[in-house]
Amino acid sequence: MNPLVQDFFDENTNTFSYVVSDPITKHCAIIDSVLDYDAASASTSTVNADRIITYIQQHALSVEWILETHVHADHLTASQYLKAQLGGQIAMSEKITLVQELFSNIYHIDIKRLNSQQSFDYLFKDHEQFKIGHLLAYNIPTPGHTPACLSYVIGDTVFVGDTLFMPDYGTARCDFPKGSAAQLYDSVAETFKLPENMRMYLCHDYLPESREKYYCQTTIKIQKNENIHIHKGIGKQKFIMMREKRDSKLPMPKLILPAIQINMDGGKFPQAESNGIRYLKLPLNYFVNH
Repeated sequence: MNPLVQDFFDENTNTFSYVVSDPITKHCAIIDSVLDYDAASASTSTVNADRIITYIQQHALSVEWILETHVHADHLTASQYLKAQLGGQIAMSEKITLVQELFSNIYHIDIKRLNSQQSFDYLFKDHEQFKIGHLLAYNIPTPGHTPACLSYVIGDTVFVGDTLFMPDYGTARCDFPKGSAAQLYDSVAETFKLPENMRMYLCHDYLPESREKYYCQTTIKIQKNENIHIHKGIGKQKFIMMREKRDSKLPMPKLILPAIQINMDGGKFPQAESNGIRYLKLPLNYFVNH
């Protein structure tokens, strides 16, 4: 049995979110949701998440899972808001603990609190199987962009997060803390072992100058043959050299500093201080010096 897939695009962050549903039981999973964030006013809204809620309600779906492919650096997750409205378990890789430990040091956040009050409802072990209604699903660990990246295989589909983009845009960057171009090459090699006709859904499309339309879907076969960074015949060392050279010239994502501290805590906002206001932290000059 194969899933029904509905995509939702946020052009402000170039992010695709998905509702993946079992047509028989009407159970579904939400993948890589977006919470709208205005950096100038440090304010959030739920325009994108409410589109997902409307779709789920209109189709009488029941949410089992709210899945994250990784800790996003380019947008805030709407997972907590969606869970409050629709239910479901917020889940991602058990390797989130590596990201939490690393960034807790950077943000000077109490890692013991994160460990004792884990905000994710469920943490997947590598290659763990699960179900969405009657749909059979499992994950493939795909580290490289971050150490906690997962791809989700659901029926004849795979959701690869930031691991791969459309073939004319290439692969994810690997210069974040604990990122690795070597690991990304191996992760893509594992992904390419999937059936060639499998539908591949992407988390982002950045619309290169060569085309005018955004796309969220391709196939394993097309990626193997046409991806500009990692198609058939590209050796590991050549890929690593290309990726590291390219990454050295990329600017930091605009929302990385607010996004990471929210997303690594399962989408929860910081606790309000004594004046009732919640505050985000900015590590001043840290990433310039590291």
